[in-house]
Amino acid sequence: MSDDTPEDDFQEMLRRLLGGGADGGGIDFEQLRGMGVDPAMMQQMMGALQNAFAGAGDGISWDATRTGALHIANRSDRGVSAGQRADLDQAFHLADLWLGDATALAPLAEAPRVLTRGQWVEETLPVWQELAEPVATSVADALTEALRAQAPEEMRDVVQGAGRMLRQVGGSLFAAQLGQVVGKLSLEVVSGGDVGIPVMPAGAAAILPQNFADLGTGLEIPDDQLALYFAAREIAHARLFRHARWLRLHVMSQVTDYARGLRVDTEALDDLATRFDPANPEELQDALKNGALLPQQTDEQKQALARLENMLALIEGWVDVVAAGATARVPQLDRIAEATRRRRATGGPASDALGALVGLQLRPRRLREAAAMWQAVGDAVGVAARDSLWDYPDLVPTSEDIDDPSALIARLEARARGDEAPRDEMDDALAQLLAEAEDGGDEEGPEGPRPV
Repeated sequence: MSDDTPEDDFQEMLRRLLGGGADGGGIDFEQLRGMGVDPAMMQQMMGALQNAFAGAGDGISWDATRTGALHIANRSDRGVSAGQRADLDQAFHLADLWLGDATALAPLAEAPRVLTRGQWVEETLPVWQELAEPVATSVADALTEALRAQAPEEMRDVVQGAGRMLRQVGGSLFAAQLGQVVGKLSLEVVSGGDVGIPVMPAGAAAILPQNFADLGTGLEIPDDQLALYFAAREIAHARLFRHARWLRLHVMSQVTDYARGLRVDTEALDDLATRFDPANPEELQDALKNGALLPQQTDEQKQALARLENMLALIEGWVDVVAAGATARVPQLDRIAEATRRRRATGGPASDALGALVGLQLRPRRLREAAAMWQAVGDAVGVAARDSLWDYPDLVPTSEDIDDPSALIARLEARARGDEAPRDEMDDALAQLLAEAEDGGDEEGPEGPRPV
């Protein structure tokens, strides 16, 4: 009788499955052919798992993200021609001059650049990893806990002991999926700020000439006018994040707030496990990609996503208004703006990225409402007062201000006159709270305690 414990058997199975046993032998993938399994496909999948199990440390290895993203980006990358570089440099220069009248935010410290698709991946990958890490960690931890709960009683300690390896596998699966997302984005993003979230380094602006050329196909809008508009948008976006240095961390923390609430749907996981076919691993990939293993969002997650949506709407709305103001003399501005709105309504890069990363679908209507608010504020109090709302996080307009900017405009107008701001419901509620506190602190008068 063998003296091996269940844990020894489990570890031996892992050794044979993921790299070979003591004799150096592993699985003979050709033997799988008779079982109806594609040996090449299974060997590729097991290779990815071997890399995950071989990873050292508790962190997630993002090598698969970089490799996958660059593979997609570089296979159709045509580079940047001298003519494209000269045309876009000229557009950047003129747009920067025009922005001087459209915003009070200071110019950039470094010149905007033109990037290939592969260069965009390299430039933005650190931010994608920073954004994705809390989500990946939460998914991996939730998956590990779900597997431990689903395991038989006698195997739970074994699964618990393999927790770090399981987290590595879950994290590596997420990292590989992120590489696909970033790679596909590199084929459609026109500029650094096109995604909505700050993926470029702070104060950096860039346009991808190849994707810009693809965007203009069929629009029948002169390239120089289209270039001016997108150059103005990109520089405005970069100026905003350079000025409001708190903004990048603010957006990142809202993604983290969402990630903390992620849980795995154990019923869906159990159902997938009973139906899993090694010859069809795409079902597992689809489940991870489409969020089939994640249950309905919690109330806390819904609130976090609402805050993130409002902030991104404020950012995009401000950029829309500033870019339109800077390029008001462009003859085909209305057609360009309409084409941009249609692109956004059909699911642009921002929607694709945020949908894959945190399940957020940006509502075009909310972006239009935020732009209308910024336009109304600028018309009422001027560009400088409007842009000063980005100075500190507590000055930024709220969701209620987007719905109805009249109270915000009244406060800004009163501040400009040096008058006291008009009272609102919050002021009245605060005054009542202070009055009640003052009365409560005076419970004992000259004749002793008041009766309660």
